[in-house]
Amino acid sequence: MTDRALVDPLHVFRFLVKFSQRSLARGGDVEPVELGEGAFAECTGLEATMEPRVIKEGGRNHGAAQRAGPVTFGTVVLKRGVTRGQDLWAAFIAVASGAYSVRLDVEVTLCGPDGQRLVRYDLALALPVKFKAADFNARSTEVGVEELHLAHEGLAITRI
Repeated sequence: MTDRALVDPLHVFRFLVKFSQRSLARGGDVEPVELGEGAFAECTGLEATMEPRVIKEGGRNHGAAQRAGPVTFGTVVLKRGVTRGQDLWAAFIAVASGAYSVRLDVEVTLCGPDGQRLVRYDLALALPVKFKAADFNARSTEVGVEELHLAHEGLAITRI
């Protein structure tokens, strides 16, 4: 890797989103089923927050001790996108109909200006919690899926 590559900013306007469906049934040992990729204009909510635990100790007058607390993950929102099939809708309806073990593994891959894959964000056990279709308007340029909200149980970042 060149020194120049270390200081060039990563532009966030090129990314791919890949979906796989997994089941929590039987301990989650079922192989995931690939659902394919989607193209979205916006992805927000790739975040993890740790709430520190404050421990006040007697005799420690210069401040309370800070310890690691529980980690929470933000809801990831994919906006203005399309996919080739109805798999995301089918996963949402399955969960809404009582199939609580249905989950999605989601990969959001950041690409460089030349299309080279740079960084991948993996969402573990994502649950589709909101699906919003685009409004029908003959003069509009919107695409099929207006918003897809995903609550998830883990975020991993991998440099490719």
